[in-house]
Amino acid sequence: MSVTVRIPTTMRPLAGGNKQVEVAPGTLAEIIDALESAHPGLRDRLVDEDGGLRKFVNVFVDDDDVRYLEGLDTEVADGITVSIIPAVAGG
Repeated sequence: MSVTVRIPTTMRPLAGGNKQVEVAPGTLAEIIDALESAHPGLRDRLVDEDGGLRKFVNVFVDDDDVRYLEGLDTEVADGITVSIIPAVAGG
């Protein structure tokens, strides 16, 4: 039983250079905890001081933005892919 988490290029050094990692299913918060346990420093890139998702990072469970689901309480089932996508800005 596992969930695939796609790691963006900018965060790969924290994940040992991996493009994706496998973690146990659970809530998105539990998945972030598992990422932090295996790859210290990732949580700081994803979660702010107040415990919410950082504004400059988008997280998708399959094709759905978690901000329109249950946020960190979004359940992620076995076999699902979580994509971390840094926000792009500029002009």
